[in-house]
Amino acid sequence: MDMTENLRPSGAHSTDQDPTSYPYASSYGTAYDSAAGGYPPPPAYAPTTGRRKAKRPVALLAAVAIAAGVIGGGTATLVGQFNGQDSAATGSGGAVNGTTVSQSSKGTVAGVAEAVSPAIVEIGAASSAGKSTGSGVVITEDGEIVTNNHVISGAQQIQVTLSTGKTYTADVVGTDPDKDLALIKLRDASGLKTATLGDSSKVKVGEQVVAIGSPEGLTGTVTSGIVSALDRDVTVAKDDSGSSGQGQGQGRQGGGQEWPFEFGGQQFNGDTGEETTTYKALQTDASLNPGNSGGALINMDGEIIGINSAMYAPSSSSAGSGSSAGSVGLGFAIPVNTLKADLDTLRAGNGS
Repeated sequence: MDMTENLRPSGAHSTDQDPTSYPYASSYGTAYDSAAGGYPPPPAYAPTTGRRKAKRPVALLAAVAIAAGVIGGGTATLVGQFNGQDSAATGSGGAVNGTTVSQSSKGTVAGVAEAVSPAIVEIGAASSAGKSTGSGVVITEDGEIVTNNHVISGAQQIQVTLSTGKTYTADVVGTDPDKDLALIKLRDASGLKTATLGDSSKVKVGEQVVAIGSPEGLTGTVTSGIVSALDRDVTVAKDDSGSSGQGQGQGRQGGGQEWPFEFGGQQFNGDTGEETTTYKALQTDASLNPGNSGGALINMDGEIIGINSAMYAPSSSSAGSGSSAGSVGLGFAIPVNTLKADLDTLRAGNGS
């Protein structure tokens, strides 16, 4: 939702001594007398040039530098931040630091899950219409959490459960129904693990991704897949008024339908109602289920590239159960650059 250092120049180092100026000495320490007609004894050590004397220390320093680079590289990748050069996407809110994947685990689903799961939370929202379960992404150590607007819309009370099982009460800071984004803040939180926001403009079709959320209240569930399409026009309801009485949020207890949305001119998972908004979404086949809304879509470097927001689930209501089947590989996520551009607005308590 990232080094090598030349410690000193190569080449010869200067020396204060002239290797040709050492007097030869006998084995007993007396000066050699040329008149004696003998041969001088071998020197105690062979004279060396400045270049040869400098070679070993330079090689040793180079080896140490390489070792330091390897160790530092593995450590530096544990903490990352999104690229602040894209001012249009970042806004003036500054970088959002977070834990990403260690160098040894990059490119693996297990590595991504281990690194990012502590920054993904379960959100329980209670309103007069009932209770719903969604997910969220921690972006600051003191408890700022990004989620979907439809997860917390109309909520009278919000409870957040961390991956550790610790529970906090949260307050709504700002919402943006037009982008289906919301920012909530935990009360009296500190030292939380945070996620790294990536750059969704660099995402390509076919890239492997990981989704983490709380489908059906199963906190910290990890699924994986690929990005199957870009820039899909997805339409969702702005609030809970369009969900045919089922209330806001995916995974509403006692409700039969998930969050309704439109795609390709058709409505899915219920009636979206009159108040809708459309955004460009990342499409993924990573399994998303009710409760994944507001959770993270993550690249293999452990960076958040999207906020999961909608899924298609074929209804099984014809069987009389009133429930819906699980994911069939058609899910959508709000690009993280949309979130980054909206952070200042959300923090200010404003919305579209």
